[in-house]
This record gives sequence, C-alpha cells and structure tokens, in this order.
Amino acid sequence: MRTSARRFEAVIAARQRACDASEVAKRRPHDANALVALEAAETALASPLGRLMALVEQYPALQANDTVHRLIEELRTTENRIAFARQAFNDRVTGYNIELESFPASLVATLFGFRRANMLRATASAQERQPVPVAL
Repeated sequence: MRTSARRFEAVIAARQRACDASEVAKRRPHDANALVALEAAETALASPLGRLMALVEQYPALQANDTVHRLIEELRTTENRIAFARQAFNDRVTGYNIELESFPASLVATLFGFRRANMLRATASAQERQPVPVAL
C-alpha cells in the first residue's frame, strides 16, 4: 500500500498546485504567465489522477467503498466544472479580443496599451485529451 499512499499524495500535491495556480490567475487575469502556469498545473494533475484511478481498478474492495464512489463522483463533477469554467473564460476572452479590435474601442485600447488576452487550452497533446479512466 505504500505505492497507493504515494499516488494519493501525488494527487493531493498536484491538486494543491492547481488550486494555487487558479488563485494566482484569478488575482491577475491579464497576466499571460499566470494563465500558462494554470494550464500546466491542470495538465500535471491529470497524470497522478489517472494512476490513482488505475490503482482503484486493481482493488475490488476500494471499488465497493462508498468513500471511493463519492471521490470518483466528485472528480467527475470537478472535471465538468473545470471544462465549463474554461469555456466561459474563453468566451469572455473572445469577446474582449473582438472589442479590442473594433472601432472606436481600438483607438482607446491602443492609447492605453491594452493587449489581446490569451485563451485557456484544455491540453497540449492528443494523449492528454483522453478522459481519465474512472472505475465503477
């Protein structure tokens, strides 16, 4: 069970990094580096989470545990909330960027140094876009 404890700790650490990056991005929404760090933290969370789910699949006793079922449901819900929040953010960024290029807002934007905002990407590669396997 040492391996399982390490996997669980890796998930906790990755989740904490993602939460920290999210807070920084909320405080500094125009900081491109904060958004890149948030993307990296969310992507880094997928790997240990996938390994933890694989571990749960190996142990039938864990699959039958109510706490594990609640954890799996919470993970599904969290993934959906992240996807919806990312889409809402990207919709607002698109509107901002369009407004930035529209006349007369473009004159004001140029005068005050407003720049195009970056959109959040879900993942960088096709392998990372695969859903995390969830044992039932």
